Amino acid sequence: MEKKDLLQYAQEILDFEKAQDIKYNEYYDRLADQQNLSEIEQKELQDDVKQEVETLREAGLRLWQALTWSFDKADELSTRLREGKESSQRRVIFKHPPANSVIDLEEERSDSFATGVNFYKVALIFIAGSFAGVIIEMLWCLFRNGYIESRAGLVYGPFNPVYGLGAVVMTLALYRYRNRSSSISFLGGMLVGSVVEYVLSWAQETAFGSTSWDYSNMPFNLNGRICLLYSIFWGFLGVMWIKSIYPRIAQIILKIPNKFGRVFTWALTLFMVFNCVMSLFAVDRWSERIHGGTASSAVDEFFDEHFPDERMEFIYANMDFGE
Repeated sequence: MEKKDLLQYAQEILDFEKAQDIKYNEYYDRLADQQNLSEIEQKELQDDVKQEVETLREAGLRLWQALTWSFDKADELSTRLREGKESSQRRVIFKHPPANSVIDLEEERSDSFATGVNFYKVALIFIAGSFAGVIIEMLWCLFRNGYIESRAGLVYGPFNPVYGLGAVVMTLALYRYRNRSSSISFLGGMLVGSVVEYVLSWAQETAFGSTSWDYSNMPFNLNGRICLLYSIFWGFLGVMWIKSIYPRIAQIILKIPNKFGRVFTWALTLFMVFNCVMSLFAVDRWSERIHGGTASSAVDEFFDEHFPDERMEFIYANMDFGE
């Protein structure tokens, strides 16, 4: 019944449109014949037309909203149908993660401590992304260059907050589209990933005078900070993240007991905050040494002793402070 009513409403609008054509043809004739109208009649015609134009624009805006809603719902329903069916088959055969719609329902039923995109889930995604990004890029370096090289961004452990921040921003940006078609995730991933990469590159160069990547030799680059090829990679990563990696992480989080999960998340968060602070000081002191700065305090001496150039060069293998 609902389907029939919706189609009837749409058809009534189309029928109304045809009826209005007669009215507007009369307007067209009167507008073409304005020279034969009196000034009062011309003024009335102008007022009528201006009012009708405003009505049409407002109606057009509302119809556009209705059109967008209709296509959005059609896309989401078809995506949920396809992914729900694929998920039920793949979980048995290939052990693939469930569809996002399945995760949503399981979170609601279990009353998980990390339901939706609250603090706990965002923090765990940041930490997991910081770790997974380093491992993936180290493996990529091994595959591409034949050797393992550090891709860490922090002084303690294989963590890089760039990947963690990317995972968080990708999640926050694409979460509302998690049950939509992959094309939307692709475009969103391209935009979000490129913006994050550009901002982080600019921030690192501004704060430390160093760079960790430079795409100046790549075609279609923007100030060497981003380029079209890697923006496309970000698009594919957006699809992979929200359709495969995120639901897998969410599924693992669902298995963590609520009380333990909260304590565990806070402990990891405090460790990451400490790690980030220590890393910032270590890199800043390293930059000072590179530019000839001598130790002027006990803090400088501490970082010189515990984070000498050799250790920093091993951790940040691709960092370049320029001339």
